[in-house]
Amino acid sequence: MLFLFSVTWGTISGWWALPCLAVGILYAWLLYKQPTHLSNRFRYGLAVVRALAVTIIALLLLSPLVKTVSYQPQKPLVLIAQDNSASIAKFNPAGTNLKQVVADLDKLKETLGDKYDVREFHFDKNLQPGLSSGFKGKQTDVSSALHQLNEQYVNQNIGALILATDGLYNQGSDPQYEARNLKASIYTVALGDTTIRRDLRISNINYNKTALLGNDFELEVETEAYLSAGETMQLNVTEDGKSVQTKNIPIDVNNWHKTIPLKLNADKKGLHKFTFNLAPVKNEVSLQNNTETIYIDDLDARQKILLVYSSPHPDISTIKQSIENNRNYELKTVSVDDLSKVKLSDYNLLILHQVTLSTTPTLQKYISSGTTPVWYMAGAQTNILDFDLQQKLIKITANRPDLQEAFALPQTDFSSFTLSDSVLNKLKQFPPLLAPFGSYNAGSTAAVLFKQKIGNIVTQYPLWAFEDDRGRRTAVLTGEGLWRWQLAEYQLYGNHNALDELLSQSIQYLTANANRQRFRVYTAKNVFDESEHVLINAELYNEALALVNTPDVKLDLKDQKGKNYSYQFSRAGQSYQLDAGILVPGEYTYTATTQIGKQKLSASGQFSVKSIDLEARQSTANHQLLRNLSKQSGGQMLRPTEIGKLTQLIRQNENIKTLVNEDKRYNDLIDIKWVFVLILALLSAEWFLRKREGEI
Repeated sequence: MLFLFSVTWGTISGWWALPCLAVGILYAWLLYKQPTHLSNRFRYGLAVVRALAVTIIALLLLSPLVKTVSYQPQKPLVLIAQDNSASIAKFNPAGTNLKQVVADLDKLKETLGDKYDVREFHFDKNLQPGLSSGFKGKQTDVSSALHQLNEQYVNQNIGALILATDGLYNQGSDPQYEARNLKASIYTVALGDTTIRRDLRISNINYNKTALLGNDFELEVETEAYLSAGETMQLNVTEDGKSVQTKNIPIDVNNWHKTIPLKLNADKKGLHKFTFNLAPVKNEVSLQNNTETIYIDDLDARQKILLVYSSPHPDISTIKQSIENNRNYELKTVSVDDLSKVKLSDYNLLILHQVTLSTTPTLQKYISSGTTPVWYMAGAQTNILDFDLQQKLIKITANRPDLQEAFALPQTDFSSFTLSDSVLNKLKQFPPLLAPFGSYNAGSTAAVLFKQKIGNIVTQYPLWAFEDDRGRRTAVLTGEGLWRWQLAEYQLYGNHNALDELLSQSIQYLTANANRQRFRVYTAKNVFDESEHVLINAELYNEALALVNTPDVKLDLKDQKGKNYSYQFSRAGQSYQLDAGILVPGEYTYTATTQIGKQKLSASGQFSVKSIDLEARQSTANHQLLRNLSKQSGGQMLRPTEIGKLTQLIRQNENIKTLVNEDKRYNDLIDIKWVFVLILALLSAEWFLRKREGEI
């Protein structure tokens, strides 16, 4: 490291140093001009010492700055990232010694010498320090490894990345996108075998995780076959171990892809395990990718929703289309005039679209005396006085029957349910709704989802709010124009996903209270991968249907072999949560128990842990991906036997060089301690000499 320093004068001219010197010389001359018994040489020496001390003191009054410059060389980083996934060893071509490959990579640190800073890593799903010859990783995420390296060494001198992999990944995104963020040359070492082998496999299954009891449901099985022309693919489907369907499909070409549609029936309530298996053919390279398992939950009933309207409106069609996209809901629309034709008690939710309840006494009486959730929607045809009388969630004070444009402004403190980030981002681009002109006030128990933004003014007026009052849930939407949101989303994104999620979450919140249990226990998902932590949640309600978590909650877990495990929930917020850790693959049932007061409560359920063998699904290495990574970064792809060439390639790469960081620092001269030491030394030396000669 090299240090340099100099004095700078800031806003003051350096010429002021001359007057400071003149002051020092004048002071010394006045002090030593009179003849003394000292010799002239001795007197002149003392005068010089005094002149220097005074000059330095005068200079300090000018507040000069001392600039210090240090130069720190930064050696180029050479990062080695070695794929440690199981596919490397499983499909290793003959003649390639993987232990030797790891040893050759490790040797690069020695051959590159002290001019390079070599760091070694291995990765599968996650990035870990050091090289490894285990090759036991069950998942591969190349993109994540590149991202973590880039984050770890951000703003450092990354010269080169040596990436040893087969180019196969089953987690994360395309590595080519993440590699663009890594400003370094990428040298790839092509592992694996590019030979296409005889193989059948299930590449994907498209399905819905839920089905309605008693109904047929469809799914698609995407299959592939290689070097198997002339064979017949036999697909067997089992439900909970019982065969339900078999299909035979002829294979007519060696590179064969086909999507097989299937129709199954949801004939029994609960979670069901479906196994799809391809019968093996002779000399098939891998059988692990012939089988795929999914789980489908057969729901025993739909939530029935009644939408009542006073007159036709495009919002009604929008709501109808969105709700009917969710098979868990059954929607019926009816005008106020035909209300006598339906039985109100058959429905789990009432949606009132600009309905004047005072003119429909039957409906008004049913709502006031019942506990069915109600969603009130206001708009141009709403009678504001009647609207305020029928619900207490949002009060509107209107002086004239006009409408105003109101953009939806999401509230960060809303916690009744959670909308995804994509929905919240899309809402910013949606057109405004039309709300009655006036002032708005939300009730004290209201949970406001959206407030109104009028033009560029953010108001406190509620636009969309919910309430849970003693077990009865209510919602109010004070604007019309959902059809505009539907058109805008389709124009911008080609789908209605955001609006569908918004309405689905709202309805799910409203209807969830209809059959609420005081003690609920549920898993984060129905099916966990064997590498995931099993998370189980619990909610306990008192008699007023308020969340409490004072009592202890215990859980007994039983696997398919009958072995029991006991746990106790931890308190999380107002609820409970349990992390059962990583469990072995299989079927599990659980029973949770607690006691509130003298009442004992219990809840039970089931979930599955499935094994994952993603590394056996692809046998043909993707060296084209490695070529692309090297080409776009200015690197090169090499064979495992060519690892020794990397040293020369890196040394010859002019973009891989040592950088020198320049660090400039400015300090006031008066802050430097050695200046005071110098002044003190000069004055002390002068005093001592004068004292010795009897001048003091």
